[in-house]
Amino acid sequence: MKKLFTSESVTEGHPDKLCDYISDSVLDSYLEKDKNSRVACEVMCGKGEVFVTGEITSTANINIEEVVRNTIKEIGYFGEDIDIDYKTCKVHINISRQSPDIALGVNKSLEDKEGENLQSEGAGDQGIMFGYACDETEELMPLPISLAHKLSKKLAEVRKERIIDYLGPDGKVQVTIEYEDDILDEDNIPIRVDTVVVSTQHRDGIELEKIKEDIKEKVIKTTIPMDLLDDDTKYFINPTGRFVIGGPLGDSGLTGRKIIVDTYGGYSRHGGGAFSGKDATKVDRSVSYMARHIAKNIVANGYSKKCEIQFAYSIGVAKPVAIYIDTYGTNTIPEEKIVKKIEDKFDLTPRGIINYLELQNPIFRKTTNYGHFGKKELPWEKVIEM
Repeated sequence: MKKLFTSESVTEGHPDKLCDYISDSVLDSYLEKDKNSRVACEVMCGKGEVFVTGEITSTANINIEEVVRNTIKEIGYFGEDIDIDYKTCKVHINISRQSPDIALGVNKSLEDKEGENLQSEGAGDQGIMFGYACDETEELMPLPISLAHKLSKKLAEVRKERIIDYLGPDGKVQVTIEYEDDILDEDNIPIRVDTVVVSTQHRDGIELEKIKEDIKEKVIKTTIPMDLLDDDTKYFINPTGRFVIGGPLGDSGLTGRKIIVDTYGGYSRHGGGAFSGKDATKVDRSVSYMARHIAKNIVANGYSKKCEIQFAYSIGVAKPVAIYIDTYGTNTIPEEKIVKKIEDKFDLTPRGIINYLELQNPIFRKTTNYGHFGKKELPWEKVIEM
């Protein structure tokens, strides 16, 4: 039975992603000067104004306004009449230190307070985190989100390289894949691309037909493998007919509002916590990265064709309170043995994860756009022997 599944991606100029990128740029700026910085940075932008708030505890002294303006410039926003101008936008900053009540649990875990001598911080919050991998693509990511990210990244590339010189930074992509069976079935196989949706900001005065032709020929057909496209594939390119006003002028943006884009495109479950702007003591981020690393290596080592892992943590407690695994019937060894391998192989305390993945390094700007997973240069994407 054929089924359709769709995932979405957005470009780095999307207003929500602009906020994510500013948040992670602030985080990296602090980590560059103080690797022990505690950062929870939230950004909102709209109508020529940027608001930066949150809690930061660090020995570093950072010019946050300068970081904000440089980030907006890097993305390519220069015109206050159609989006936002890095030179003239208003920047409002309201930053305080981390709450001492939170620091009580983070600085020393409950286990250490009770004499276990784990020498680890406690989790920065309670929460559930998921990791996922499958063998649909070389990077062991689901095909719909993989193609959506590649398309949205291509939109940015053809704009910056002036291959299509009239595009603006804002844009969205959606890809629908036809499967032989339901995606949760053991033998589901992606067959073809059923539908591609692209909405991209453009300069005023450009004919819609030219936009459609350029996007189809220079973005879609140079990115999606031709054997996945056929005569029945549907294309919706700028379906409203016009997309001149974009970015924070066309819509407001907020850090952490694209969590499904950031992870698995809806193909796997999500714990609900956002990533950007948070240092690695926040388990929403660090444990999600570790969960992806473990799930990927379960698949890469041949223990299953697909794998979803859930971890649950309590604020102030170092060890996870629960581990759940689902291989959807594709496992080659019992799932309880896989869990035992995880427990024997990895230190799942916040400090253990931070040290293993080297999460005190300023690497987080690399994660912000086009997905936090599937990029081979990131430490949680490395394949190891389990």
